[in-house]
Amino acid sequence: MEFVVVLIPIFFIFGIGFVGEKLLKFDTKPLSMMAIYLMLPFLAFETFYSTDFSFDYLMMAIYTIGLAFCLILVIYGIAFLKRYSLKKTCGMILASAFMNNGNYGTPLIFFAFGETGLRYAVILMVIQQLLMCTVGIYYAAKGSPNGGGVKIALKEVVKVPIVYGALLGIVFHFSQLPIEGTFMEAVSMVGNAAVPTIMIILGMQLAKISVKKLDLAPLSLSLGIRLFLSPVIAFAFTLILPIDDLLKQIMIVLSAMPTAANTTMYALKYDTEPQFVSSATLFSTVLSVITIPIVLYVSQVIYG
Repeated sequence: MEFVVVLIPIFFIFGIGFVGEKLLKFDTKPLSMMAIYLMLPFLAFETFYSTDFSFDYLMMAIYTIGLAFCLILVIYGIAFLKRYSLKKTCGMILASAFMNNGNYGTPLIFFAFGETGLRYAVILMVIQQLLMCTVGIYYAAKGSPNGGGVKIALKEVVKVPIVYGALLGIVFHFSQLPIEGTFMEAVSMVGNAAVPTIMIILGMQLAKISVKKLDLAPLSLSLGIRLFLSPVIAFAFTLILPIDDLLKQIMIVLSAMPTAANTTMYALKYDTEPQFVSSATLFSTVLSVITIPIVLYVSQVIYG
């Protein structure tokens, strides 16, 4: 029951955004831009500036990249057996290989594991964002009727401000450049405001998704991969990676997050199965109310 309680404040905040969007019809694009470009970089900066770097950072990168490519290989295998088109395969990858570590996973980890967990979650979020802005955009562009690929991905990755915030935090950390107390408080205020803001924005984005025609078989496969297979593969990684038990729990829980909201934007931008990816985002988020407490409980039993 305690694991369900963790989700209540999260979905309450999602609900604020959902209801607000339905009643007031906000334009979510400028709000998303504000959170991505003005707030998340400060959260990343503060996290990397104040953290003690360790071998765990390399392990987190290996885990994030390894998990994504394991899932992509699984999807390629399914696509081969089901004889999916290139566009359908790329849509499946967008819907299944990238989890919502940002406006869902990071707040959940904070509520479940506190400040220590939040630091791990932010680092994993930065790595995941970088992966989505390269590999994710590559597949979105690859499945587009207009084509695309590596050049587009490279152009997009240089636009990701959260990465620059993290890099600046690393530079300040290792240069031992002091930041005055009141100025650091201002940085913290902006960074701390990012978490509830992106949660409200996700609620707004979910309110905008329309489900007109469901392709049930591929959608069921996508949901199974995202919500069930992904944490199983993540658990396998935790068995071989030399990391502490708290980080192992966080890795497993984050791997079970629903489809990343950003992939819906990529699918719309490049016309790569946008309806399918949007449906996967909506249904995986709704189903996560059931699956996340189970994953939280199992991870706690294993590593708690």
